Amino acid sequence: MWLKIGLLLSGFAISFFVSAVALKESAPQTYTVKRNDTLWDIANLFLDKPWLWPELWRKNAQIINPHLIYPGDVLVIRMVNGEPVLTVQREKQHISLGPSLRKQNKPSPISMLPWSSIAPYVNQNELLNEEVYEKLPHILGNQAGDIRFVTDDIVISRSYGRSSDQYRVLRRQATIKNLDGDILGVQVHHVADASMIDDSVPFQWLVKVTKSNFEARRGDRLYDGVFTDSEDLILQAANEEQRGHVVGNLHQHELLGKNDVVIVDLGKDDVAPGTVMGIYAQGPDIIDGDPPKYAGENNALNSVFNDGSTVQQPAIKIGEIVIFKSFEKASYGIITRARALVETGAIVANP
Repeated sequence: MWLKIGLLLSGFAISFFVSAVALKESAPQTYTVKRNDTLWDIANLFLDKPWLWPELWRKNAQIINPHLIYPGDVLVIRMVNGEPVLTVQREKQHISLGPSLRKQNKPSPISMLPWSSIAPYVNQNELLNEEVYEKLPHILGNQAGDIRFVTDDIVISRSYGRSSDQYRVLRRQATIKNLDGDILGVQVHHVADASMIDDSVPFQWLVKVTKSNFEARRGDRLYDGVFTDSEDLILQAANEEQRGHVVGNLHQHELLGKNDVVIVDLGKDDVAPGTVMGIYAQGPDIIDGDPPKYAGENNALNSVFNDGSTVQQPAIKIGEIVIFKSFEKASYGIITRARALVETGAIVANP
């Protein structure tokens, strides 16, 4: 079966066919796009598998930017020859030339994901190799004996290696480990910029804080490398072999929900930005005794025999994430759907 998609853009009707995408039974007949909506939110209204939303647009090369949907646009589902047709209805803009001409600001199109939630972590956070991090020069203090430093403050740093003209001042947020305790990287936050003033004194540098996002502190590191670039996301579902775990988050929270950014133990060789993964939670083992108890509960002991008295619960899907940035051994993902709280240790796999 094929699904016919119709778009009404700038007064021209464009129709094309794509492989059928299952509509939700609860899909509305019409939906008016609101400010702060995202394509993912809207896709959730219409589709059981929202990551298939881009497939509705990719089949037509005439559409230069498939995401030009604006607040106020009305999305309409109607049946044509027994098939659902999705159209975008938009009021035409009329401009009269004359003395009373008013300048109209064109609204911004909605984004695919809530980038307002993601942007701070794309631009100001990085996962560095632990060995690389430990070798970075660090701030010692200043002449005034201050413990915090802001724009235009001149500080002394311990020197390592060859000096550079410009640095990022980084602060260690956390050491990220997998569930076996292996270190995946050091989570760092970009707190300020700095420039070299004098590198002639042995074993120390004089640097100037040039731009503060936050107050720099003693022990903060100087980094002259580049942060990992974010990539344009081409959504695709994870395959059966892609499986990992939530091992941390960028909010320092124990319980996570929609729009929270998590760290998963899959590196750039395992998963690409744009990969959609399901989040699965697995309950504790159950000891089938009299009465049954959860493993770890008082007086509950796993059977020493393989007699079926210990019941392992299945992993149940509780949400979805989209990977948006990958590093050597781990990746960032944003939770796009969650029907329960997400905890460290949750499984991520094919959605």
